[in-house]
This record gives sequence, C-alpha cells and structure tokens, in this order.
Amino acid sequence: MEPENDTELSEFVLLGLSEEPELQPFLFGLFLSMYLVTVLGNLLIILATISDSHLHTPMYFFLSNLSFADICFISTTIPKMLINIQTQSRVITYAGCITQMCFFVLFGGLDSLLLTVMAYDRFVAICHPLHYTVIMNPRLCGLLVLASWMIAALNSLSQSLMVLWLSFCTDLEIPHFFCELNQVIHLACSDTFLNDMGMYFAAGLLAGGPLVGILCSYSKIVSSIRAISSAQGKYKAFSTCASHLSVVSLFCCTGLGVYLTSAATHNSHSSATASVMYTVATPMLNPFIYSLRNKDIKRALKMSFRGKQ
Repeated sequence: MEPENDTELSEFVLLGLSEEPELQPFLFGLFLSMYLVTVLGNLLIILATISDSHLHTPMYFFLSNLSFADICFISTTIPKMLINIQTQSRVITYAGCITQMCFFVLFGGLDSLLLTVMAYDRFVAICHPLHYTVIMNPRLCGLLVLASWMIAALNSLSQSLMVLWLSFCTDLEIPHFFCELNQVIHLACSDTFLNDMGMYFAAGLLAGGPLVGILCSYSKIVSSIRAISSAQGKYKAFSTCASHLSVVSLFCCTGLGVYLTSAATHNSHSSATASVMYTVATPMLNPFIYSLRNKDIKRALKMSFRGKQ
C-alpha cells in the first residue's frame, strides 16, 4: 500500500456493524430507539436535579454532570451512524473523523473521571458523615468537576493532534461504526510508535487510575459498613452507594469485555459489536439504574410532571 498524500486525503469509510442490506432497517430502528431512550432518560435526571432543591447536593451535582457527559458521549457516534444507514453512505470526512474521535475520547475519559469523583463523594458520605458538608463544599465539588473536564480535554486534544501527524494509506476502511482511535491509528502507513505509547499511557491514566481510586474508596466504605452494628444502619449505608456501584460495575465490565473480545478474536467486526455495550448500552442504562433504585429521583420527577400539569 502506498501512502496517501495529505492533500488528497479527504475521507474514511465506516464499515459499520453489518454489510447485510436486509439488516439495515432493523439496525436503524434499534439504535434510534436506544439513542432516544438514552437522551430522554439522562435529560430527566438533569431536570430532576435542577428542579428539586432537595437534590442540590454534591451527589446529585455529580450525577447531573455524568448524565450530561453520557448524552454527549452517545451523541458523538450514533447520529452519524443513523445518517449513514439512512443515506446508504458509509463515508465520513477526514475532518469529521478526527472531530468524532476527539469528542469520543473526551467524553469517554470524562465518564471515567466523574465515576471516580462520585466514588470519593460516597467515601466521604459514609466514612466521614459528620464532616461531609464541610469537606464536600460547593467550591471543592466545582473544582473536582472542572479538573475532570480539563484532564479529559487535555488527553483528547493530545491524542487527536498526534493522529494529525500520521500519513495514511490508500486503504481507508474502518471496520467500525465510528472513528475509534485505535482503528484509525492502525490505518496509518507512518510509524505509530508514539501514538501507541500515548494511547497506552492514557489508558493507564484514565482507566487504571480511576479504577484504583474507586477500589480504594469502596474498600474503605466496606470497612465502615461492617463496623455498623445494626442491620438497618448497614442497609441504609449500602443503599446510598448501590446505584453508583452498579454503574461502575457496568462501565468497567463492558469496557473489559470489549478489550478481551478484541484480544481473543482479533476480529474487528466482533470488537465493533462488543463495543456497542459501553458506547450505547451503558449510557442508556445509567438513568434506569439511578431512577429505579433512588426514591429521591422518583419523587423529584413526579413533582416535576405534576407541576407541569
């Protein structure tokens, strides 16, 4: 394969999840439904936290930011996929591909960091309940969210700028339904050593780091819960972090599942199918996990709808 001149490189081809024509209407309906459910569910979470003054607490402040990140995360990939299916075109421009990749990395990293911040919030609430309002003051909460945005943005920009330095070959087909960083790098004809190192370093920083932080927080939480004498007290303490623990487990398990699938099969289409779990299913399920297990969210949503009637 010969390198493509940078001035001639204008577009990539997204192969999607399936090339079977008869499956396209089904995929369009399925992903449109999942996208609408995700956006609506997360918007309702944001609406509930804004409209109910009882939810103006650090936990729900972080939750509303997570919901916003989830909306943006799924919106970087699914709308373009739906347009490609509807127009029967798999083309994405070079600029569009880099932009999509940049925002996907941004909001994926932001999700990971916000989940870590929420784990720290639960640690303070359960292990230091008397000092919770002092420690988790509005200034610290704002700084934690701002730091999460800045770290995720710096990582996204650095990864995207490193891709811009690459020269690509004439084979510009991406066996995925969006411009995934690893897939794009592997299409390059030039040396990708620095890109690979940067990608692995970022994975360790934004995946391994948060995972260690979450595990440390929950090890302290479990120790504190075990020290509670009454069964009712243990249940109440655990229920405050059950939703977050469920979301973290879903996020980590789906991400690990995609990695193991791609490593075991070396099949790009299998990896693309598996990645649906963390790119689409996780943001869609998060609102259900928080609303179904959270009486405060349910009450706030009921009050919001009653107020509009």
